[in-house]
Amino acid sequence: MQTRTVETRRAPVRCLEGGSGPPLVYLHGAMGTAPGDPVLGALASRWHVFAPYLPGYGDTETCGELRDMLDFTLHTADVVDALGLDDPILVGHSMGGMIAAEMAAIAPHDVSRLALIAPLGLWLDDHPIPDVFSLLPYEMPAYLFHAPEAGAKQMASGLDMDDPEFLKAFLIRNARQMGMAGKILFPIPERGLAERLYRIKARTVVVQGQSDRLVPPPYGEAFAAAIPGARLVVVPEVGHMVAAEKPGAVVEAVAGLR
Repeated sequence: MQTRTVETRRAPVRCLEGGSGPPLVYLHGAMGTAPGDPVLGALASRWHVFAPYLPGYGDTETCGELRDMLDFTLHTADVVDALGLDDPILVGHSMGGMIAAEMAAIAPHDVSRLALIAPLGLWLDDHPIPDVFSLLPYEMPAYLFHAPEAGAKQMASGLDMDDPEFLKAFLIRNARQMGMAGKILFPIPERGLAERLYRIKARTVVVQGQSDRLVPPPYGEAFAAAIPGARLVVVPEVGHMVAAEKPGAVVEAVAGLR
């Protein structure tokens, strides 16, 4: 994946880009993304992938002007416009799925194909979502992965916590990212999206991990039921990090949006 910068009204945005074929925009979750993200490589085998870093992630600076869900939604739509894309497939994971769903609901005629992977954005009282901001790092894999031990190794890959300079940079980066995510996810990841999902006109697939302990399966069912004509794909033996554990399943689901 190559990296480019696009200018928007509010701030410059760094974007990963790679592959060939029809355009596809991938919006990452609160854990962020990177050039070696398995799902980006898998998607790039079939589409021309654009994966912008949300404010505060990667080399994209934070933007204090973005204060609420509407700000983030319109900013991301501005990024798509700045990339010069005409009706790309819109794919979002977790927090990115929340933003993608908002984009498709606010401008239903601008998005014709939508893939939501373990999306946040709804709240079910019978299935409360854990407070990710209160979890310690060692607790996260159990919520994110079907196989927590393998997930922990994947999360720790390339991290040298014994290096004081690396640790300082890591903590600063993590605080910056969580600060951004908190604007739309804290105290709970619910900003009224349930009242707007009916407006989505895009052909939609919702991909849900059967073992997701962060956003459990009833949320995938709720999204699919609320979006007209949406199709639900439940992937067995996979947790919230569907795109990391089984990127092929994501490719297959997106390919079904014809």
